[in-house]
Amino acid sequence: MNSTVVDHEIIIVGAGFSGIGTAIALRQAGFDDFLMVDDADGVGGTWHWNTYPGIAVDIPSFSYQYSFEQQRTWSRVYAPGRELKAYAEHCVQKYGLRPRIRFSTTIDRADFDEALHLWRLRTGDGEELTARYVIGATGVLTRPKMPEIAGAERFTGTVMHTSRWDHGVDLRGKRVGIIGTGASAVQVIPEIAAEVAELVVFQRTPIWCLPRPDTALPPLVHQLLALPGGKLLTRWMSQAFVELTFPLAAHYYRVLPMSKLGERTGLAHLKDQVDDPGVRAKLTPDYALGCKRPSFSNDYLKTFNRANVHLDTAPITEITATGVRTAQAHHQVDVLIMATGFKVMESGNMPTFDLHGTGGVRLEDWWDTHRLQAYEGVSVPGFPNFFTIIGPYGYNGSSYFALIEMQTRHILRLLRQARRGKATKIEVTAAANDRFFQEMLDRRGTQVFWQESCTVANSYYFDKNGDVPLRAMTTPEGFWRAGHFDLNDYTFDRLGKRDSTPATATRAAVH
Repeated sequence: MNSTVVDHEIIIVGAGFSGIGTAIALRQAGFDDFLMVDDADGVGGTWHWNTYPGIAVDIPSFSYQYSFEQQRTWSRVYAPGRELKAYAEHCVQKYGLRPRIRFSTTIDRADFDEALHLWRLRTGDGEELTARYVIGATGVLTRPKMPEIAGAERFTGTVMHTSRWDHGVDLRGKRVGIIGTGASAVQVIPEIAAEVAELVVFQRTPIWCLPRPDTALPPLVHQLLALPGGKLLTRWMSQAFVELTFPLAAHYYRVLPMSKLGERTGLAHLKDQVDDPGVRAKLTPDYALGCKRPSFSNDYLKTFNRANVHLDTAPITEITATGVRTAQAHHQVDVLIMATGFKVMESGNMPTFDLHGTGGVRLEDWWDTHRLQAYEGVSVPGFPNFFTIIGPYGYNGSSYFALIEMQTRHILRLLRQARRGKATKIEVTAAANDRFFQEMLDRRGTQVFWQESCTVANSYYFDKNGDVPLRAMTTPEGFWRAGHFDLNDYTFDRLGKRDSTPATATRAAVH
């Protein structure tokens, strides 16, 4: 089918918090003709798929929520995953989004129709959907990454990835192996250690683990949050903590001493938690704090004091029919858990479908040629009418909710400008994109990622070109730029017009 009819003005791919936040922003701005599509059978994205034992948010809940929809009923400072899932359901219900969502719908491919200024999206069932604009809201913690280890197909036991936890598997009394010591492993390991007969943790790179300022929130706190200004004050305090522990610490590493302080805190926490000096040495990172995603836990490290928990840091040589062989030993296991994370800065994840822009150019091929980049993390030249929430150089390490609100603010400025001028095609200029990319590269000098020790961190922050496509700026700067970028950095075309028309200086002042 090659219809000239536009099914929807906007299609949002993804019904996690990025998609939900985008949809709410569109409705509030008067853009009502949109559809959300998601391959899951429910909302929540990461919090729909990830249900492993111990799952919880890894920044304070007061920051991990929309600024315009602050909840005061979190059970803990760091809310468990089920509460984040419930929060997603609440937002969908309150803002009337359910009728605008198509579940169990996978987008396989999207092609830009240059003649009609619209996107043609193909679903996994072969259906075509058309839209003037497409917003990618599929997140980054989306596609599970399975390790490539020889012999994996021979294992006769149970295998599961943390992001696709099988609750039908009873771990009690089982010999369990877990590959990986990243963020999900830090949460899973303390939860299952007490019920399994034996737990072998296979570690490639130790993680920086800091004490987590977590506590249950009693009714008195909920009552205080209900007072005028209570939620606002708590959010500002939480945001300050989040900003200090990553955006400022990572992007201004050479200027501010937070990372060094964090390393001392982490080492003291490790010494306090782990009894065996040999095990403690294996759990000690040899790279700077911030090179890869750190974790916060009060239980993870001390789990290695248990007699039934063993840490193997030797390289895995193969998976056998009955277990895992390393250069050190062969461990027989009944269940093998892959805590190996997600495809983040890799092909097939940003976006999660084949996207073909002007001239049929594939976005992944464009990035392979030009390196990962996007203007303000939102737009790529040659791919008009496509915007992304979590694009290269969009996320700065703060709360994802801050990113969502920042990027939707940027996108709405474009859509409003197009509506005012009756434009049907919006495209960032190559010059603007080049300028922004160079600015991000020029800011590397103060970032933590370029310390020599980061070369041994095995961090997913680094893409295959050796770049770190994180936005090198504070959250307040990002918000300011989303509301003040020059609209002349884009061209606005109308069907039937031959020449691209930049926003005028007068229009550029409107935001």
